[in-house]
Amino acid sequence: MIQLNRITAKFGFIVSFLFIFSLFVNTVSAQGDADQGKALFQTNCSSCHSLFKDATGPALTGVEDRWPSREKIHAWVHNSSAVLASGDPYANALFAKYNKTAMTKFQGILSDKDIDAILDYIKSAKQPAAPAAGQSGESSQSSGSDNSLLYIIVTGILLVASFILWQVNNNLKKLADKKEGHAAIGHIPWYRNKKIIAFVAILIFIYVGFWLSSNAISINRQFDYEPRQPIFYSHKVHAGINQINCLYCHTNAQYSRHATIPPLNVCMNCHKAITSYSGPALKDAEGNDIDGTAEIQKLYSYAGFKPGPGAVYDPSKAKPIPWIRIHNLPDHVYFNHSQHVMVGKVQCQTCHGEITKMDEVKQFAPLTMGWCVNCHRTTAVQFKDNGFYSIYEKYHQELKDGKIDSVTVQMIGGTDCQKCHY
Repeated sequence: MIQLNRITAKFGFIVSFLFIFSLFVNTVSAQGDADQGKALFQTNCSSCHSLFKDATGPALTGVEDRWPSREKIHAWVHNSSAVLASGDPYANALFAKYNKTAMTKFQGILSDKDIDAILDYIKSAKQPAAPAAGQSGESSQSSGSDNSLLYIIVTGILLVASFILWQVNNNLKKLADKKEGHAAIGHIPWYRNKKIIAFVAILIFIYVGFWLSSNAISINRQFDYEPRQPIFYSHKVHAGINQINCLYCHTNAQYSRHATIPPLNVCMNCHKAITSYSGPALKDAEGNDIDGTAEIQKLYSYAGFKPGPGAVYDPSKAKPIPWIRIHNLPDHVYFNHSQHVMVGKVQCQTCHGEITKMDEVKQFAPLTMGWCVNCHRTTAVQFKDNGFYSIYEKYHQELKDGKIDSVTVQMIGGTDCQKCHY
């Protein structure tokens, strides 16, 4: 009977441990899938799609309700042209609604599993809560409930149960040894048990390794970086409300590798006359009120300008504004703004986000190598009426013959290592 109790206790302990381990693996796996779906969405989808509002393409919340199956969505994402050619009524209606703008092909870029991860992320995303009356205009993001707390509670209960079973097993073993006349082994505290020490050491090693590798991958990335600048400059007011073209201030983006920060005289072209702010209320990222007129006065102190009757503008007293750089690529990466803006016809919003809706600018895109390479793999080059690509006679002829319908950056060497790395 004692032998049977020992076996039962051991069996219960093993089953409980395996259950806890599988629960842990499933929890990590589920969290990993959610994180992967979010990362894939931000890398491949966010430049054209939003979750809750229409953009270049439709809002993606509820996308599975609009398609008959995930398999159809897979086909659409891989090659929308093939789905349109099949005569699918919803696909053709969608194509017509969005000005017959073809969706980028992700065939060979996103697998069915990747698309499923994105769809799962879209399904789990929560609509941001509307601000209450009297609050700032910024929408407060709802945290979105998940099952993490439930997993933690269940895991804790099972760990306690496992510990109890382990103690029962030890006690039964002692009773069995005593009954059978075996010499009793002195009690070993759990913190000196070699098996427990080895198990805990392995868990710590795995966790630390995962933590180090995850953080090492993120070195020199500044995703969502939003520093406080010496002057509160609102792109929303300048580029959004007042419709000032990005290239008016960042002229070098057309002609140089760097976009550069505009010099003070560009600011003063307007602010010699505009000495006060009378637009919509300004708030910083923390929701604090910003006095737009006081910020203009800061500009004057840097520019050496005294407004009012008999205004004095003394450039000799000017000093540069110590703007904090937001977008910063590693030194071994070559990136040319003019190549993308003038030749590639890439819009500023593709890399910088909806800049016309930002007050304090933040880094919108991760700017990782994977993010850039995926863009080069999927972005079609504007061949028509673009003299820069006249040397690619093969592709021009294949376009005329109908052998290909577009030319991506990858096809003209956009994923070659030496194109971006010294």
